[in-house]
Amino acid sequence: MTLTYQRETYPDLGPDEFVDVLVRSTLAERRPINRPEAIRGMLENADVILTAREDGRLVGVSRALTDFQFCTYLSDLAVDVAFQGRGIGRELIRLTHEAAGRHTTLILLAAPKARTYYPHVGLDPHDSCWVIPPGPRPEAAG
Repeated sequence: MTLTYQRETYPDLGPDEFVDVLVRSTLAERRPINRPEAIRGMLENADVILTAREDGRLVGVSRALTDFQFCTYLSDLAVDVAFQGRGIGRELIRLTHEAAGRHTTLILLAAPKARTYYPHVGLDPHDSCWVIPPGPRPEAAG
């Protein structure tokens, strides 16, 4: 079995293959896998996509948005559950940051199940992140 890493783009990495690895990694629980146009747009508009393949089969993927100068948002890091614990996620993070530029700050929001993973692979926690979730926004109190 041969594990290879490579940079890919849409349509070489298609929506079906991407969704399949999201499901096998459990990340699909928090991604719009039932909206093909959203998945396609996620791939088309990503600045950096790195994949891990074993004998051609997609077993891991990272998808990032970056300006290549200041910040890199690692939006998706998915590794097939059967392949976790082999350093694939760590290598995808390293390669993503390298492709975007090591001079950029790499930022990600951890999935609840992965909160303990990221310090293990060298990421520092940050206590001042805020989000506005999708959908109608209630008026801010004030």
